[in-house]
Amino acid sequence: MKKLSIPELENAVKEMRAYMLVALHAAGSGHTGGSLSCMDLVAAAYLNVMKHDPKNPQMEDRDRFLFSAGHKAPALYTALGYSGYFDIKDLMKLRKLESPYQGHPHRLKLEGVEASTGSLGQGLSIAVGMALAGRLDKKDHRVYCLMGDGEQQEGQVWEAVMEAAHYKLDNLVAIVDINRLQIDGKVSDVMDLGELKAKYESFGWNVIEIDGHNMQQIVDAYEKAKTVKEKPTAILANTVKGKSVSFMENEAGWHGKAPNREQLDQALKEIGVELPVDDLLKIAQDYQTKMDKKVEGNLPKFSKNYWWNEQDNMKAEMRPTRKGFGECLAEVGDDPRIVCLGADISGSICIDMFHKDKKHRNDRFLSMGIAEQSGTAVAAGLAKEGKIPIFGTYAVFSAGRALDQIRTTVCYGNYNVKITGAHGGVSVGPDGATHQALEDIFQMCGLPNMNVFVPCDSIETKKASNTMILDIEGPCYIRYARESTPIVTTESTPYKFGTANVIRYRGAKENFIDAFETKLASDYKSENEDLTIVACGPEVPEAMRAAWILKEEFGIETRIINMHTLKPLDNDTLAKAGKETKIVITAEEHQKGGLGNRVAAALLEAGVAPEKFAMIGVPDRFGESGGSWELVKYFGLSAEFIAQKGKELAGK
Repeated sequence: MKKLSIPELENAVKEMRAYMLVALHAAGSGHTGGSLSCMDLVAAAYLNVMKHDPKNPQMEDRDRFLFSAGHKAPALYTALGYSGYFDIKDLMKLRKLESPYQGHPHRLKLEGVEASTGSLGQGLSIAVGMALAGRLDKKDHRVYCLMGDGEQQEGQVWEAVMEAAHYKLDNLVAIVDINRLQIDGKVSDVMDLGELKAKYESFGWNVIEIDGHNMQQIVDAYEKAKTVKEKPTAILANTVKGKSVSFMENEAGWHGKAPNREQLDQALKEIGVELPVDDLLKIAQDYQTKMDKKVEGNLPKFSKNYWWNEQDNMKAEMRPTRKGFGECLAEVGDDPRIVCLGADISGSICIDMFHKDKKHRNDRFLSMGIAEQSGTAVAAGLAKEGKIPIFGTYAVFSAGRALDQIRTTVCYGNYNVKITGAHGGVSVGPDGATHQALEDIFQMCGLPNMNVFVPCDSIETKKASNTMILDIEGPCYIRYARESTPIVTTESTPYKFGTANVIRYRGAKENFIDAFETKLASDYKSENEDLTIVACGPEVPEAMRAAWILKEEFGIETRIINMHTLKPLDNDTLAKAGKETKIVITAEEHQKGGLGNRVAAALLEAGVAPEKFAMIGVPDRFGESGGSWELVKYFGLSAEFIAQKGKELAGK
């Protein structure tokens, strides 16, 4: 790679910011603020400092650059494209289905990406391992790891800091992008880090503090780090979130938001770069058209289009399930026992509704920062002293990252801790696999003493949250989705913890919800249906839509079981369905078997064997970036696939 001079770097970084902003606009989502704040640091590394060869991405002696702050992937992709790993114009496919430019970096998708990241705090540990391997192999390459300042709240960062110093890894450089903002606001308000320089030095690191937007200081810091012996180096770069765009600078709201066209045009004008924006956007549009054709081409077809709100009747109102959780907290939050613990994504999962516009509750809302494992154990301590702690974050983190704390501290101790698993399933969308929880039902249902709730819509989520918080003593986990999903229950719809609901299609109506009758399973009498669909979460509305298709197209009568409580499971209702219908299908927005295996086991243990059994779910793979509903179709989770399977099993 030809090294660019300082003036050349300063010009290049302007173009890089411009291309990245167009790509973010084309994607319609993404992490703009942090990608802008770190761009100078990344550009200097790829275009001046590092040994690497875009024509030989696996060059043995290349320097390695890891993005531990995986959400800043747009900056990484831009640097790779600008370096020549791919045509920079291809970046317009950012965050789209099957694109190599996933919402968070994936090394198996794109040459030049050294590690798949996205769960904060893990990258430095990977970098330590790579630096150790380099030493063992007597190589002289260097390992660089970019982190955010909010990321320093993760305990694993400091384990890696300790390890790097212990092994005197002078081939390792950590770069901390200190833009002082995270999702929930100022880093100092969310969870103050104190003096980072003193902290790193106390562990035995060499520390260099710089202006992260002064290209000469950046290059000089990288070069100085090469001369340090027997110590790893931390470059603490003071930056501005949203750098170079006036209305984005120092605004936490631009953490995870993409510019609209008017904002894009203004941003490019401020940066001072002219690009063929319409031509670039056409690349994105053409690619999306290609993906649309592929997804729609794989969707089972019937005599008419049964998709949501595509017909003159059967209209459904859409609303995020997470809103129901927040509304419950707003209503019950005056109970002095209730304490909510936020993990930097409070607004995203609606846990902030506990104290939003209710200042008298502020002292019972505890910001834990990006620290899921500690936050879970803190919740256990609160429960030990008689509080009702509610700890909330994305399900990949609450159920996955903190699994040992939930198992050993919360469940083994049988503490009254309420855990929220938000953003369950592939419908999380363009953030991609790292943020799409597809394993959490396995994780939570396998724990003794744990109660597991998977409500189907925002109204049922509110009821389930209320039950979880006020009626159930002991560990609880509630799983809900991110995107707006159909409302298929009402305030009068029966809801009883541990008892499923049975839903029957009664004929098309003006409103989708009115076409169905719902009863507590314990009150339901068999109508000699042809098959049963057992579903949970957002797959319940899909199962209902499948029942509509099956009846209208093939005359097949379907019993839908809304299994809103997965633990304890309503075994009696399942056994009854297995005896009374010949076919059982399970449907879940999860790895196949989270619900399906439990249903199959319940049937077999009851001595019931339906003639045919099938599971609808994600087939033992990770998720993808893409549109929310696009991914539901892509992974075969929509009603069309459920109905197709029902038709096949019924022999129609």
